[in-house]
Amino acid sequence: MAKRILVVGGVAGGATCAARLRRLSEDAEIVLLDRGPYVSFANCGLPYYVGDVIQDEKKLLLASAELFRTRFNIEVRTGNEVLSIDRENREVEVKRVQTGEIYREKYDALVLSPGAMPIRPALPGIDLPGIFVMRTIPDSRQIRTWIADRKVERAVIVGGGFIGLEMAENLANRGISVTVIEMLDQVLPPLDPEMAEPVQEHLIKNGVTLHLSDGLAGFEQSSARGLTVKTKSGASLPAELVILSIGVRPEIALAKEAGLAIGERGGIRVDEQMRTNDPNIWAVGDAVETRNIVTGERGTVPLAGPANRQGRVAADSICGKESYFRGVQGTAVVGLFGLTIATTGANEKTLRRLGTTGFQKIYLHPGHHVGYYPSATPIHLKLLFSNDDGRILGAQAVGQEGVEKRIDVIAMAIQNGASVFDLEEAELCYAPQYGAAKDPVNLAGMIAGNVLRGDVSLAEWESLSSTSALLVDVRQPEEFAAGHIPNAVNIPLHQLRSHLQEIPRDREIWLNCGVGQRSYYALRLLLQHGFKARNLSGGFTTYKHFQSRLLRQA
Repeated sequence: MAKRILVVGGVAGGATCAARLRRLSEDAEIVLLDRGPYVSFANCGLPYYVGDVIQDEKKLLLASAELFRTRFNIEVRTGNEVLSIDRENREVEVKRVQTGEIYREKYDALVLSPGAMPIRPALPGIDLPGIFVMRTIPDSRQIRTWIADRKVERAVIVGGGFIGLEMAENLANRGISVTVIEMLDQVLPPLDPEMAEPVQEHLIKNGVTLHLSDGLAGFEQSSARGLTVKTKSGASLPAELVILSIGVRPEIALAKEAGLAIGERGGIRVDEQMRTNDPNIWAVGDAVETRNIVTGERGTVPLAGPANRQGRVAADSICGKESYFRGVQGTAVVGLFGLTIATTGANEKTLRRLGTTGFQKIYLHPGHHVGYYPSATPIHLKLLFSNDDGRILGAQAVGQEGVEKRIDVIAMAIQNGASVFDLEEAELCYAPQYGAAKDPVNLAGMIAGNVLRGDVSLAEWESLSSTSALLVDVRQPEEFAAGHIPNAVNIPLHQLRSHLQEIPRDREIWLNCGVGQRSYYALRLLLQHGFKARNLSGGFTTYKHFQSRLLRQA
């Protein structure tokens, strides 16, 4: 018997599910209901529409109701809001937004893709004109109109996550003075603090003002076209435009009222086939909780990639195919003023919060391609891995070129349970303008592999201020003179063998150089001569990232 399938909500998860359902079944009757005016649009392109990088709004529309009807024989009803679910009778109550008319629709299978709503905190002045969230095309259209009509010169963005910083870049590129308020002590929370430092320096260099470790207190109308943004530290920031980018919360009201199970993190609970606790109802996208494949934690991940995959899995399940959603690992990338920042898997903060032990981290700063080919730029890379078997736990990278390529390789390695030894052996593309015979991914595996094989002992940067070890910098004198770790002594690598008698044997030696390579050579030399030595991973470049954070906090 042909199934009648209702899909509630479009965009990534719902629209993908509906299209996949038709590819699997020509007999099913498929109806997609969405309360908004569009069935499928590019959320991720909205900051670039505000920034005039994308000038034609139609470019953001990925598929129309007409396309769904003619290509897939799917009925799409935009402007139709599902109000409630009657699980016993397998019916939903729907309101036509424009007319207020209420009607009911039956289903054999129901897919919920309600998404998530932007957080708008209940603070003084929160409803003043000029304060916006950005989640939909109408949101971005309103912001564009406000900028043009009010000739906006100053903007405040609340929240230093991916969307907030993309908005900062796009507004700044339109000549608007931008201030970002972030409650945490760093931007981009998925990064570890030291990896966020070069990002923050880059933002400041490009004219963005950062208010870190500062929360939002409220708003006041300062003039006919201006606002004053109040922070918890007591700062008063003038602006003609405010963008709230604090985060999103899953839209679960419909599911909750229907008695569907809600997880501890506030999302709809589903199994590996995206089925809820009702055997006739599935849920996908930003509103559902899924398992992190690295940490085992359950949570919501508002990313388009997982939503699309979940939509396919739900469609397969409805049609009786054995298909399972394996989980998420939080792979993400953002570009800011020519800098690329990417991450995958767990960060160190998360591992420590969960009480995870038995892992190590390394830092490296290789060029994105060989140094002899013009325009090589460094990639700042951090890799986290298990002590037991070298399993890769997470990676973060910052640089101008080739960043997302390396994180994508590591993301696939994590997904397949690979180890750092697999990164050593990875056979990757090489030509001078693209990489090196030892790609940054290979180098990360080699460095981590050396640690696990006992060829390298690492010193912790966090212990630098309390160590009694002798700090030895093996760079050239002119490099040392341009900047070095306090109390370090300079013995250039090429002179090290002739100075062995001057190095104490009853004291641990901590070595560093520019990026960690020369100090590794020095470490191997000293270890083979019977010294107790450790390497400071990533060298003076990593030190500067830690030090700039300490100076900012002081």
